[in-house]
Amino acid sequence: MGDSETILHGEVLGPEAKAQEKTVRGRFWRTVKRAARQIPFIDDVVAAYYCAIDRSTPARVRTTLLGALAYFVLPVDLIPDFIIGTGFADDVTVLSGAIPLVRTYIKPEHREAARRALDEHLT
Repeated sequence: MGDSETILHGEVLGPEAKAQEKTVRGRFWRTVKRAARQIPFIDDVVAAYYCAIDRSTPARVRTTLLGALAYFVLPVDLIPDFIIGTGFADDVTVLSGAIPLVRTYIKPEHREAARRALDEHLT
């Protein structure tokens, strides 16, 4: 797909979303390993990650997910993640708000990739 065709379909991510994607990709698994026991819907979070990095996902959906996932992986937020028991509470709030908004775009292949990756990274 050429640049002009991409622009016509509105699938171009802006520089902020591209920077968020880079941050999310670089920190995601390290954060998941720390948060897995504190976030009961970690499988949905990982499926959302695969949806967010899937180039066939609409840009507005990718941007929504990347924003929520960037908040999840960044160590500096409203409640510092290192506080045991409550550190991921604000992240849970952000993720539980974003994921339902775009749930219809999280495909079975994203969920399958999440299951495989969780088995690999958390065992």
